[in-house]
Order: sequence, then structure tokens, then C-alpha cells
Amino acid sequence: MKNLLNLFFPKVCEACNNVLSDNEVVLCTSCRHHLPVTNFHFDNAEDVKKVLYGRVKLENASALLHFSKKGIVQQILHNLKYRGHEDIGAFFGEWFGAELATLDHYKNIDVVLPVPLYKSKLRKRGYNQVTKFGEAIAKALNADYNDAVLIKTKSTKTQVFKGRLKRWNDDGALFDISENKSLVGKHILLVDDIITTGATVEACATVLLKIDNIKLSLATMAIAD
Repeated sequence: MKNLLNLFFPKVCEACNNVLSDNEVVLCTSCRHHLPVTNFHFDNAEDVKKVLYGRVKLENASALLHFSKKGIVQQILHNLKYRGHEDIGAFFGEWFGAELATLDHYKNIDVVLPVPLYKSKLRKRGYNQVTKFGEAIAKALNADYNDAVLIKTKSTKTQVFKGRLKRWNDDGALFDISENKSLVGKHILLVDDIITTGATVEACATVLLKIDNIKLSLATMAIAD
């Protein structure tokens, strides 16, 4: 049955659309080797923190991949976000989570929170593109996963490549928390698909950092160049 399904509905690479071999998952070997990996978390690079310098106090921050317009990562994230290919999120989450689990800075994460979608967009799309990513990272770090505390209170349009001021005006008051008792004193890892100007992360952090005695870190699939 599996062979018949593969014959009529072959699995293809999320980057180049070539048919995957039996031992390949999500990406073909060639495309995986050509992914623009940042290695920020291994190199102690401050590139992600610099995006939010002076705006958000983060314990640690990293992104798995570099994102460039019309590049390979944009194609992959488009398939994740708009074509329902949630296995991409799981793939990157398992990969990134395994790497973060080897680092002392991420071994004390208590809970993973995804950047939420507005309820109408979630109903329309049917899923949050960050869910599988966050769940896989939480599992790798032996942390809780909670998608109920941080909520989005207003809808916005896609904002990749908007200017920083415009994004802040759009994102500044979009998030709230449903309760805070479960997060008091916790080290929270906020996860998202991509960080561009940092306005969304800043808006989420502004709400979360009102909770007593928390630490906040960040992990994203990609960072815009």
C-alpha cells in the first residue's frame, strides 16, 4: 500500500520539488546540504539579540537558518505556512531541538510558548505553523509546551520586510496572556517561524515580562538577512 501511495502521490522535496528517495524526509539530501544554517547557538553569536537590542531582555536567542527573499528558506517556509505542510515544522523542531539540548544555556528551559495566531486566522488556516516546531523543541528539552497562555488579540496581515516602525505600530498591542500563575518563576522559550525586525517578538515579550520572576529566551526557524 505504501509503495502504491508513493507511486501515485510521491513525496517531494519542500525546496526543489524533486521526488524524495526512501531515506529522505521533507528535504532531499542536496537541498539540506545547501540550507543556509546560522550556527549562532554553537558560535555564541549575538545576531538575533542584536535585532532586539535595547528593546527586549533575552537570556538566549538563536535562529536555525538565514532567510533571504526568493531563497530556499522562503520556499520552504511558504510551504509550511500556506500549503499545510506541517511536517516541515516538526522536521526543523526535531533538528533544532536536538542541537539546543546539547547546550547548557537551554537545559533549564521550563516551558515553550509559540507565537500565536489570531483566532480567525487559525480557523481559516487550520493550524499554527509554529506548533509542530515548538512541540518538537519542547520534547527535546524535556520542557512543557503551552499554546494557551499567550494569545493574539487582533489580526494583522503578513508583515515580512515591513519597516521596523510600521511593524511596531501594527504589532505593539496585539498580544495578551490568559493567565500568569503557571509561568511565574519560569524560564520561557518563545518560538516563531521567522524574525525580521523583531516587532512581533518585542510585542510578545512586553506582555510576558510582566509576569513575576521569569526569564525569556527565543528560538526561531529563520532570521531575515
